[in-house]
Amino acid sequence: MNNNQPEHTQKLVLACIDGSILTEAVCDYAAWITQRIDAPLKLLHTINHHHETAVTTDLSGNIGLGSQESLLEEISELEQQQSKLKLQKGKLLLQAAKDRVIKAGISNPICSKRHGGLIESLIELEDNIRVLVLGVRGQVHDNQNNKIGAKLEVVIRSLHRPILIVNSSFKEPQRIMIAYDGSEAADKAIEMVAKSPLYKGLTCHLVCVNNNVANAENLLQQASEKLKTANELTLISASLTGKADLELCAYQEKHAIDLTIMGAFSHTRLREMLLGSFTVKMLLHTKKPLLLLR
Repeated sequence: MNNNQPEHTQKLVLACIDGSILTEAVCDYAAWITQRIDAPLKLLHTINHHHETAVTTDLSGNIGLGSQESLLEEISELEQQQSKLKLQKGKLLLQAAKDRVIKAGISNPICSKRHGGLIESLIELEDNIRVLVLGVRGQVHDNQNNKIGAKLEVVIRSLHRPILIVNSSFKEPQRIMIAYDGSEAADKAIEMVAKSPLYKGLTCHLVCVNNNVANAENLLQQASEKLKTANELTLISASLTGKADLELCAYQEKHAIDLTIMGAFSHTRLREMLLGSFTVKMLLHTKKPLLLLR
């Protein structure tokens, strides 16, 4: 890792910067979280050289160009140039991100370049992460609103930290929604919203989608008791029936929800293969950021 600044022992907000159209919004949401919870902010850019080194190997060994040394040397030089360009791009991206969060009020952001894959880097850093912030899709899928980032699902499944998925320009959250289903992750969301300074003073919509209305009301009652006197919240609860992802997205739009909090990938892989993942459906259809908990 190339990072000339000292590491913090305090858990930090980690924002992933890749140059996609969502990068500025990722910086803005990360800065907002940092200020609300009074934690350090690290800006991370990963540089993966793996596919570059594979090119020369393929040409020399797999398709019979081993004897054409001048061609291989030229390819090697091009790869080195590409690697240098990636390093320079990363430096510029981090500087722009640093300038943006400083302008937003962050006094001492940490900038970090890591060589290797994003997923591997995040797993190595997990113990120091308090909240992870990244875009719903990276540069490869810019402007493809019907897709989520190729690595996003793996990141969410691999880490057990709160992950804010950014999908739109920054708007300071005033109204949040907890998608509550009584699961362990949903209970964790209730506990977090009740205690974390991130949510202090906000309007909280506690929403349960359950076709068993009596069961939904019971779940809402239990969760409401934990939130009523906590964190200076203004609490609104709602029981809905229908398809969870569609109902939650409609509620979000109708009530101008700025941020949704929910558990992620709580069902088995087999069930998700048969019925489709609720988490993926929400990532695809919601128009506002999602804070996911495992």
